[in-house]
Amino acid sequence: MKIAVVGLGIIGGSYCKAIKKYTNHYVIGINRSPLPLEKAYNCGAIDKIGTVNDLSDVDLVILGVYPGAAVQFIRDNGDKIKKGAIVTDTSGIKTEICSDLTDLSHKYGFTFVGVHPMAGKEKNGFDVSDADLYKGASCIVIPCDAKEEAVKLVSDFNLSLGFGGIKISTPEEHDRMISFTSQLPHILACAYVLSPNCMNHKGFSAGSYRDVSRVANINAELWSELFLDNKKPLLKELDTLISNIQSMEDAISNNDKEKLMALLSKGHEIKEALGE
Repeated sequence: MKIAVVGLGIIGGSYCKAIKKYTNHYVIGINRSPLPLEKAYNCGAIDKIGTVNDLSDVDLVILGVYPGAAVQFIRDNGDKIKKGAIVTDTSGIKTEICSDLTDLSHKYGFTFVGVHPMAGKEKNGFDVSDADLYKGASCIVIPCDAKEEAVKLVSDFNLSLGFGGIKISTPEEHDRMISFTSQLPHILACAYVLSPNCMNHKGFSAGSYRDVSRVANINAELWSELFLDNKKPLLKELDTLISNIQSMEDAISNNDKEKLMALLSKGHEIKEALGE
């Protein structure tokens, strides 16, 4: 296939590198600023530094940009995309973006399939992109109203890049689960390091500190957009977390060892049952 990757940050850049490492597809890079394109071309991650005019001749478009920017890019350039081509995104939210991009696919004659690669790093940009970023990771695929053959093509393509498996989902299920598995931990990590004790942690911290604080090294602009676009499911998860913390605080405040032990034991049992 001829593939256009739009946005050469860590996600788009890693797609480019993985495609060139593991497949024989031809890759065109499209990016707002020229430096990542030059780096990608010089290291062999793309075959061509492209422009939006190249969209008329590609089979697959991968949108490696923020959710709002992905929709805006297609609004601005959907008429340039080849009829029958497949467009995928890489966004961490799906309900709004899938609705918008599905509508645009009907308008412009391409097929949209939502994709969320469950991989990343704490740092951003093309310089930290990695051909093996997706190795063994889960790839969530949201069919929207795409035909089965398009969903299979997108799924098989991602598996060819090293993903460990495909999870088929709906936009609503995706956003509900991601609010728990991804967004809530990022909020928890940021809230945790806001403690005045954090600046003095060295010498007092070990694995627990590292585990809880790791994802606080966050891209504030991107995650703010993701949190606000997924407001309803995320607020529900926050309510649950706050309620659980309140229960533990009450038990400690009241010296209620039995209640505290019951809460801690329940957490242990759930984690043990998961086998993780």
